[in-house]
Amino acid sequence: MSGSRRVGAGGPAVLTVPDCPNGPVVEARIAAALNGRAAEVERVEVRGEAGAVRSGMTGSPTVLLDGVDPFAQAGVVPGVSCRIHRGVDGATDGGPAWTPCAGP
Repeated sequence: MSGSRRVGAGGPAVLTVPDCPNGPVVEARIAAALNGRAAEVERVEVRGEAGAVRSGMTGSPTVLLDGVDPFAQAGVVPGVSCRIHRGVDGATDGGPAWTPCAGP
């Protein structure tokens, strides 16, 4: 992250702690949701609580779209904890599910 530029301000970003096993899960789901469209996904490795606060990571992995966490939950504060997502059926998962983008 350079200067005062906001993480994920230019498109999708995946924020993880080092060696997060769910980072690749989320990246694969973003690729599937893009359905072949070109997009640069920013990958940010966050170290420490200060880095989590600075980047807006509320658990690893956190997805930001144009700098906003579309899966944010009220009351959750930034931190370097593991982030578990729940599917529509309530089952736990390492990342959110998306529907692929429609074709042009």
